[in-house]
Amino acid sequence: MIQALVQTSKKRDSKRKTAMNEIVTTSTVKSKDGTIIGYRQVGRGPGLLLVHGGLETAESHQQLADELSSHFTVYLSDRRGRGMSGSFGEGYTIKKEVEDIEALLTKTATRLLFGLSSGAIICLQAALSLPTIKKIAIYEPPLSINGSFSLDWVPAFTREVEKGDEASALVVATRGTQQFGHTLPGFLLKGMARLMLGDMLALVPTFQYDAQLVRETQDTWQNFKDIQADVLLLGGSRSPAYLKTALDALEKHLPHVKRVEFAGLNHGGSGNKNRGGRPALVAAELSRFFL
Repeated sequence: MIQALVQTSKKRDSKRKTAMNEIVTTSTVKSKDGTIIGYRQVGRGPGLLLVHGGLETAESHQQLADELSSHFTVYLSDRRGRGMSGSFGEGYTIKKEVEDIEALLTKTATRLLFGLSSGAIICLQAALSLPTIKKIAIYEPPLSINGSFSLDWVPAFTREVEKGDEASALVVATRGTQQFGHTLPGFLLKGMARLMLGDMLALVPTFQYDAQLVRETQDTWQNFKDIQADVLLLGGSRSPAYLKTALDALEKHLPHVKRVEFAGLNHGGSGNKNRGGRPALVAAELSRFFL
């Protein structure tokens, strides 16, 4: 959930090459409410949409997309409010995120989804709502199972955001979500955030919208039992207990499910290498599932 990123380009329909010599193009689609959703495209083969988590953009999983690009046409969307996409707009709910997914799937004729963290929650809701989705792989959705994941930290986070102190807000969120050095003193966490993230701290205010997705689903997650798509549950052995609790619950409730745990990985396991990810390892598991 707490994932840093490199900001994506704002250029529409631009092209570049990845480290694996694949051409990456960028384009946009219009969601139901008129919001523009930007996305990247790389590779060849069946379509696969990657949906990022909190404090991320499409580029946060570029290396995973590169690893998958020899077997799939991979689409990496910028969720609304981030990167190439338009603002969150009025009346933000998980329904808006699903409408964004639907617009992307319709344009690209894609039936396969991967989502990390809050992006995984969106993928679950999309699979419940959109019968054209055939398979989804989800990495550690932060569902609150009978209160397993507390959102008590959100008011303090919001106060820091309103004061314009993104570094302090990030400390609150890091501790609240038990991520990446959350036991360190606050001054150390703030110093590390400013040093390592720089202008990427600008994404911190968007995290309140990820928290809203957790709040929306804390009483409705059992509805996911009606998902008919095949589901692959993924997680890391070093991730917080509440994320494993969510996977445990989904494994019991979903009708068509498989689960894999990656030894030594944490919540950032699917992301780029410079943020602790192992994209090749995760891509291999995704390829086995989707092909």
